Amino acid sequence: MPPDPAHPSVSPTVAPTAAPTAVLEPETTPVLDDGDHDRFSHIIRKDDQMKGYVMGEAVEALCGKKWVPSRDPEKYPVCPTCLEVLGQLRAAGSN
Repeated sequence: MPPDPAHPSVSPTVAPTAAPTAVLEPETTPVLDDGDHDRFSHIIRKDDQMKGYVMGEAVEALCGKKWVPSRDPEKYPVCPTCLEVLGQLRAAGSN
């Protein structure tokens, strides 16, 4: 005899389904620098001027910042860390 759909002899089992969980991570922007170096004109070695401005290669300032120069340095104040390092280099050279 076929099963009566109104009175099933075996109740269907339904596995409990967990609500989908989504892990939302906050959007973060990587901090590459504190940003202060971008507000200054930096001092680089004379040998690096051609490499940076003409060839478009990254240079390193006396303060340690590495970047490809693209802005007019006359529009910004000179980096105080670069000035300090330059003063130390000049003082060491005059002894």
